[in-house]
Amino acid sequence: MVEKKTAIAEELLEIKSIFLSQLVYQTYNGYAMSQFKKMEQDLRNSGEIRLKHAMHLIRLLLSGITVLKEGFVPVKVEEYREELLAIRNGEMPWEEVNAWRLDLHQKFDRAKTNSTLPERPDYEKANAFLIKARREMVL
Repeated sequence: MVEKKTAIAEELLEIKSIFLSQLVYQTYNGYAMSQFKKMEQDLRNSGEIRLKHAMHLIRLLLSGITVLKEGFVPVKVEEYREELLAIRNGEMPWEEVNAWRLDLHQKFDRAKTNSTLPERPDYEKANAFLIKARREMVL
């Protein structure tokens, strides 16, 4: 809960979009793909996977798609709550989780293709803000 918002926090909220870019695709999607490959290997080797981790990876994919499509990072993905909990609780079969994951990767691809976000964050503005914030915090 926010109790006090400083001037620098206000400024950060006003310019938050400078930090977003299409790099979210390789960051979120790439990480999720690599982790799902490890899960597949765990499933082959030990017959087990970490369901909570699978749930969080699906949530990451859902969030990343929203970033590319809508230009903000969602904190909650309420509309998928029941499905995510079903994954975590082992109520959704792995085949279904994997099919959903593959579908989300395709949606991620389309979201990147159609995204209006810049290819890269505005490093110059971000750096200037961070230097300013650092200087103000020292004073």
